[in-house]
Amino acid sequence: MMMKQNLDLIEGPKTRLSMHPKKFALWLFIGSVVMMFAAFTSAFIVRRAEGNWMDFEIPDIFWLNTGIVLLSSGTMHWAFTAAKRDDLETIKLALGITIILGFAFLTGQYISWGHLVDANVFFVGNPAGSFLYVLTGLHGFHIVTGITFLVVVLLNSIRYNVHAKNLVQIEMCTTYWHFLSGLWLYLFIFLLLNH
Repeated sequence: MMMKQNLDLIEGPKTRLSMHPKKFALWLFIGSVVMMFAAFTSAFIVRRAEGNWMDFEIPDIFWLNTGIVLLSSGTMHWAFTAAKRDDLETIKLALGITIILGFAFLTGQYISWGHLVDANVFFVGNPAGSFLYVLTGLHGFHIVTGITFLVVVLLNSIRYNVHAKNLVQIEMCTTYWHFLSGLWLYLFIFLLLNH
């Protein structure tokens, strides 16, 4: 009896923890982006402590952009829940709105750079400006990659390749877009506290 129990423990079925390879790759990518922004914000703090740092006001449009990015996260979640319900028209509508909001965010970033130039905050010169342009520019670049991902998912939804039985792509897109929204919130709060 004791021998049989020991054999069951040794030979029992093994539960495998698995993840779709594309999801795993996305999480690796997200991890690397987190490390990159952590390095830049750490360097920001260290360089600021050394002195020769220009204080300036964060452009007011950053507040609007924060609202836009939060709204876009909501519309992305709306698209994902619609996909789980096989509501194909809502998927397309919600993805389209999310893409428009992504472009609105990028437009806001461009306008904010204009406000910075008007306030004599430039990319070259004082490191405070350089860090601000690099942080917002890198985030903007990732928004462009997110919009590209959104367009791919939208095209696949038009071809009826996004539905309740095929959620991997829209789930990955949702994860990435929520990550970008969270990253902007982190950067915005960081800049508010450290400008």
